[in-house]
Amino acid sequence: MTDIKLLEQMIKDEAKVALENKNGKQYVVLNEPQCPSGSVTIAGMPDNAIVIKADSFKAPDSIFKGEKGECKRADFVIVADSGQKKVILCIEMKYRKGKPPEIVQQLRGTRCLLSYCQEIGKAFWDKQDFLKGYVYRFISIGNLSIAKRKTRIERQPAIHDRPELMMKIDWPNSRIEFHQLAGKS
Repeated sequence: MTDIKLLEQMIKDEAKVALENKNGKQYVVLNEPQCPSGSVTIAGMPDNAIVIKADSFKAPDSIFKGEKGECKRADFVIVADSGQKKVILCIEMKYRKGKPPEIVQQLRGTRCLLSYCQEIGKAFWDKQDFLKGYVYRFISIGNLSIAKRKTRIERQPAIHDRPELMMKIDWPNSRIEFHQLAGKS
């Protein structure tokens, strides 16, 4: 069983975003929960992918104090295996420009959520290599509610493989390509 199929079994339907297909090409539309008019389309999605609404999971604030932001999560997680590359995209969307320290906490919390899923796969599905070999990419998409301008992608000198080095996208127009978000290996 592939990692994506296992996640399909593990995650409730209400916590997933369905992939859509147009002319044989897959895409997904992500909607910002706090801004109904704010959405982003990610085109060129691999066939073997799942999109999870990470903030559907209840905050573990009944156990953790939350003083370091450990109860926060980003909006979405995309787990994809294109055959050549295995990638996990953690995506936070803001209807305005977000505060970087808070976004970093949300992205870190989402990585912890995926680590928890990984342990569930190992313990309950007995798949010891579950989610191994995937690279993480962290993305912040802001200014969704502001009149559209030319999409601006802030490129970091290093790859966006840590929350502190997130890729920042402002004023996203109609669509963003998956391969832009996945970056280089």
